[in-house]
Amino acid sequence: MRKIIVITGASNGIGNATSKRLALAGHTVYASMRDTKGRNVAHVEDFESFTRQHGCDLRVTELDVSSQDSTSAAIDRIMAQHGQLDVVIHNAVQTAYGPAEAFTAEQFAEIFDANIFSTQRVNRAALPQLRKQGRGLLVWISSSCARGIISPFLSPYAASKAGMDALALSYAGEIARWGIETSIIVPADLGPAQYLHSGRPSDALRAEEYSDGPTADLSEVALSGLANLFPLGSAPDIAGAIADIISMPFGTRPLRVHVDPDHAGAAVIDAVADRIRAEFLRRIGLSDCLKPAIIS
Repeated sequence: MRKIIVITGASNGIGNATSKRLALAGHTVYASMRDTKGRNVAHVEDFESFTRQHGCDLRVTELDVSSQDSTSAAIDRIMAQHGQLDVVIHNAVQTAYGPAEAFTAEQFAEIFDANIFSTQRVNRAALPQLRKQGRGLLVWISSSCARGIISPFLSPYAASKAGMDALALSYAGEIARWGIETSIIVPADLGPAQYLHSGRPSDALRAEEYSDGPTADLSEVALSGLANLFPLGSAPDIAGAIADIISMPFGTRPLRVHVDPDHAGAAVIDAVADRIRAEFLRRIGLSDCLKPAIIS
């Protein structure tokens, strides 16, 4: 069944691939990004070309996840055109690489804003409609590092992903009775390439101390090790995993899906943590919050 879907951070990477995969599957997809008439105009043109070539319903919409006004306006436009919204995919992300000490508190705040607070803005704009419908799906793109399984120099990214994962679980229990499902997609570590193109600490002098001291080889060894784990050209099919989740019948979607390869063993830790969460909710009398309510 065709669904109305909005995905944040759709200009490249996971967002770009997922937008196209879902559009080809027959859904109406709103690939959202900021600055559609400026720095992202090339991405807009790419989506428009893809839509013409494949005859699918893939639409670009301006949505700056750092702004509540922009986020709310985007959701309002979707509602004005369709009168419904079925799936929200939290994909917008900002990565950073470097010694934790060399990042300023302001940099940490910026990364947390992009990776956690942005999801709150989107939820505040979209959830009133999903609750009114009594049906919907939130998909959160987490990370294997959310459980603390990380190589060095990823602290701002890993900490923010851990926070986002916790927020997703909190929402899952709060919106289930409204008929809204939650699925958390957990990609494995994607290899060293993503870190080489990430943001860097603004305190360059402090970062240099880590490059010259006893940790001088830390980054080189870690990135080399990661490269050995991921053969050139290999990549998990995250877009496919998301498409599979969305295609499942209501009430059958899993809370969490790990996308191989899981070299760090995050799937094992998540399986235990999610089982304990379920047992805890049962003990306190909230077992019904483990599955979305069917609202007629």
